[in-house]
Amino acid sequence: MRTELILQHGRPCDNKDRRKEEMAVYDLLDSLQIDYDRVDHEAAFTMEACEKVDQVLKPAAICKNLFLCNGQKTKFYMLMILADKKFKTKDISHQINSSRLSFAPEEFMEKYLKVTPGSVSVMGLMNDNHNQVTLLVDADVIQSQYFGCHPCINTSSIRLKIDDLLHKFLPAVQHEYMVVRL
Repeated sequence: MRTELILQHGRPCDNKDRRKEEMAVYDLLDSLQIDYDRVDHEAAFTMEACEKVDQVLKPAAICKNLFLCNGQKTKFYMLMILADKKFKTKDISHQINSSRLSFAPEEFMEKYLKVTPGSVSVMGLMNDNHNQVTLLVDADVIQSQYFGCHPCINTSSIRLKIDDLLHKFLPAVQHEYMVVRL
């Protein structure tokens, strides 16, 4: 079991035992010349499990990335909010003119983002080639200089600039974002 978390700059030196989805994130970030730091850790399935990781990634705004859908399961959303924020689906539904939102079934997460539960991340949008997922970003996240997320696997976390996400990454993966207020 790893106890000491070490922040490293850029991609891992060794890709042994790394999933191809994780390595694809590093490949894309490198090709876009997006600077990032990375920390490897035990699998983190909850925000509580990420507390030590959060300390290493400071000053990044650590985000919860929630995968949501409308009642008919025809529209899908990824919501990025600060880790300590609560949200009410009613408030978000109203802002985006949608029927009441709920957590999307796991099979859609895997189908559109190529991630598993606990690994939902804005980086997964690189796998959404047909723009089935709309990104919703809480206004407070955009106010931060840095944010942290998983690189499509919950055994690593990365820190990068919000500006790089909004102006390099999202255009490269052909996704836009909508600001919501919680």
